[in-house]
Amino acid sequence: MAGAAPTTAFGQAVIGPPGSGKTTYCLGMSEFLRALGRRVAVVNLDPANEGLPYECAVDVGELVGLGDVMDALRLGPNGGLLYCMEYLEANLDWLRAKLDPLRGHYFLFDCPGQVELCTHHGALRSIFSQMAHWDLRLTAVHLVDSHYCTDPAKFISVLCTSLATMLHVELPHVNLLSKMDLIEHYGKLAFNLDYYTEVLDLSYLLDHLASDPFFRHYRQLNEKLVQLIEDYSLVSFIPLNIQDKESVQRVLQAVDKANGYCFGVQEQRSLEAMMSAAVGADFHFSTTLGLQEKYLASSDQSVEQETMQL
Repeated sequence: MAGAAPTTAFGQAVIGPPGSGKTTYCLGMSEFLRALGRRVAVVNLDPANEGLPYECAVDVGELVGLGDVMDALRLGPNGGLLYCMEYLEANLDWLRAKLDPLRGHYFLFDCPGQVELCTHHGALRSIFSQMAHWDLRLTAVHLVDSHYCTDPAKFISVLCTSLATMLHVELPHVNLLSKMDLIEHYGKLAFNLDYYTEVLDLSYLLDHLASDPFFRHYRQLNEKLVQLIEDYSLVSFIPLNIQDKESVQRVLQAVDKANGYCFGVQEQRSLEAMMSAAVGADFHFSTTLGLQEKYLASSDQSVEQETMQL
């Protein structure tokens, strides 16, 4: 039917441990997407989020509040947050009623930082699964603070958590190393950045850990963890500096590829204009497009000549 609202919606489920930069990512990504011409709706699914810096289209705090749950049920922050997600899971009709009027928007879901929700608790996974039945195609964007790269033991732990999250959430998945603009302040890296983003031969990490008297006693355990990570061979990272437009663009390209989002010509032109302004000169997109046009023109001439000869 002409003029009907699109049935398929796209978006990102932004997950990660507390302090990894999820809310800041939602703010920066929403601004970037709006500059491209996308209609964006940011949805806060974290009942503990207060003082949101972005314009919130849907706030789970309208349905259930963490403070109220903790007072009424005498739960701590962790137990209260799990209860809130279970309550949302039991009241998905409320969420759907909020999302349906926003069809045609690109969704950013700011999710709670409770690690258990993404590694073994079923509420958040069930919510994402139900959204898929609503024809909402999501990519899980998992943020990890880049300072973990400075400590080999912590980096192995991050790899294990990222792998468990990928297997549990059951969504197309993009892992990010956030706060890359601050990584120099965290200390010197033992290896090049590519080693951490591509998760190359982890045996070098084991050798690095062996130099520490404490971790030397746990070498066999670390070897088994590294073997598990390499056997699955699923985890890799994209470095992110949310202040850098080129960095955000690389992340968006990976996310769009993961969930199948295809942007149009107008969005491509907006991207070219924005990136050209960012670098203060004509961006390489214009050169690439010009070469493509010349190639197509020369190809058409060759076809015409061959046709005439026949």
